[in-house]
Amino acid sequence: MFLTVTAIQVKQAGDDFVESSILDAVQRVDSAINSTRRHLFSQKPHTPSDLLAQFRYPSDPFTVETARAGEIFEHTLQLIRDRVKQGLTVDLEGREFRYNDLVSPRYLGLIANLSGCTAHRRLPNCSDLCFHQKYRTHDGTCNNLQHPTWGASLTALVRVLQPAYENGFNSPRGAGRHNGDGRSPLPLPRLVSTVLAGTAAVTPDHRYTHMLMQWGQFLDHDLDHTVPALSTARFSDGQPCSSACTNDPPCFPIAIPPEDPRGAQAPCMFFTRSSPVCGSGTTSLMMNSVYAREQINQLTAYIDASNVYGSSEQESQVLRALSAPKGLLRTGLPWSSSGKHLLPFSSGPPTECTRGERDSHSSPCFLAGDHRANEQLALTAMHTLWFREHNRVATELSALNPHWDGDTLYQEARKIVGAELQHITYSHWLPKILGDPGMKMLREYQGYDPNVNAGIINSFATAAFRFGHTLINPILYRLNDTFGEIPEGHLPLHKAFFSPSRILEEGGIDPLLRGLFGVATKLRVPSQLLNLELTEKLFSTAHSVALDLAATNIQRGRDHGIPPYVDYRVFCNLTSVENFEDLQNEIKDLEIIQKLKK
Repeated sequence: MFLTVTAIQVKQAGDDFVESSILDAVQRVDSAINSTRRHLFSQKPHTPSDLLAQFRYPSDPFTVETARAGEIFEHTLQLIRDRVKQGLTVDLEGREFRYNDLVSPRYLGLIANLSGCTAHRRLPNCSDLCFHQKYRTHDGTCNNLQHPTWGASLTALVRVLQPAYENGFNSPRGAGRHNGDGRSPLPLPRLVSTVLAGTAAVTPDHRYTHMLMQWGQFLDHDLDHTVPALSTARFSDGQPCSSACTNDPPCFPIAIPPEDPRGAQAPCMFFTRSSPVCGSGTTSLMMNSVYAREQINQLTAYIDASNVYGSSEQESQVLRALSAPKGLLRTGLPWSSSGKHLLPFSSGPPTECTRGERDSHSSPCFLAGDHRANEQLALTAMHTLWFREHNRVATELSALNPHWDGDTLYQEARKIVGAELQHITYSHWLPKILGDPGMKMLREYQGYDPNVNAGIINSFATAAFRFGHTLINPILYRLNDTFGEIPEGHLPLHKAFFSPSRILEEGGIDPLLRGLFGVATKLRVPSQLLNLELTEKLFSTAHSVALDLAATNIQRGRDHGIPPYVDYRVFCNLTSVENFEDLQNEIKDLEIIQKLKK
């Protein structure tokens, strides 16, 4: 539980003020979180925002407590700042104090203790070298013995450039419709989506199959997942973010332009900010200086098949089979035609995957190493394939090494599966993504370097790697063993979200896998970025505002303080650009340049 204030022997001006601010922040944050949990997990999701929040909600208790502490720490400082601005600078005994007094190292330590930030700082124990020199930990700690937290789960995403916030440390650019850096106001993300990103047209890429896209998503879910705000309601008054169109933490709604057809349904689209790292956003606990808001990666940054095994020891234990045969992962129902097992069902929350009260397709959610496994059916098929692969490898190893115990079989099979994912990524996937010039820049493996931080770069997770959204077909093709359409038909993407019942009732995973490697992926054409299935029908339900993946990507970039494109050109030693016409070497389509300029 929380630490008390007994360490402070002598009362100073501001003690009561700071303590009351902490207690107020704890009450507000906990009230909003508890309200969110009751709303999300006591009923079926009724809206796209409920679906999104339910399936992004962290399942690991330590992740929840870490995020909660960061929210309380930040909200305490917000309350102190607001109250000082309002002139509340005198305590009960008439002593005056200033904001700078209240964020001194002494008070920051108090806030860190009472918010829970201090209690949730991890110091990994890497003393078991017999294990660490042979196997990876599930949470990524001790993989690098010189820097044991690098690349570990529940650590901050890495920066290559200083973040760009409107106020310099935590406010998203565009939140106040100005940048604070002399640049023009940023356009509304939904406007960018409708003018520049959304497309009904699809051009097939005859070089590569749709598996190119699907491997990218599966890989991404091995590498990064930012911890979301634990509350979908405002800390200030508990009003839901889905109905409140104000930038009031943790809400950061996506405004819908007046001329947008969606405006008739609602003035804004649901969006909440990512949780902050404890102590970031205002003042660093370590350096006692200005320290910009950072975000938490709840996965390991390594290609270690954490999407199969989980990113914590607790998650891994839930996924393992407790009974013989040894070393296997838990299995679900056997598929009747092949006898191969489906994923096990989750015990929740959430326990039931349903697309809303009017959807007849519902079933328990599947359980996998990443809890986004139910997000869309082709991704679920990949998770099923790889949990089967672990059990296949472990069974083979057991036959070859009957003297091995269950833990040895599990760890050795896990090491092989992780190596398979690495091999496919570097030998087969990346050459198609980067091309020959990119692979030459990447170079051959040079040997292990403990001085390279393997942590995921924020701009990679939040912006660059989302290029994969431009490869997504609007239809999931489902093919029989002669590569013809199955009787149940192909599936529009918006009907494939959170629908594991379709695997149970409509042919299993084989038709989906054939559709991935038997159909061309979508060609990334500058005038055909994200299909309307993603910008107009994302997680759509009846009578609710569907989400928009393009607008969400842009808003997330602002939430995370991702700097502008021109700043990365400088970082990458590319020619500087003064205007949009300077981009004609990169963007051949003049109409695209004009749209960007507009």
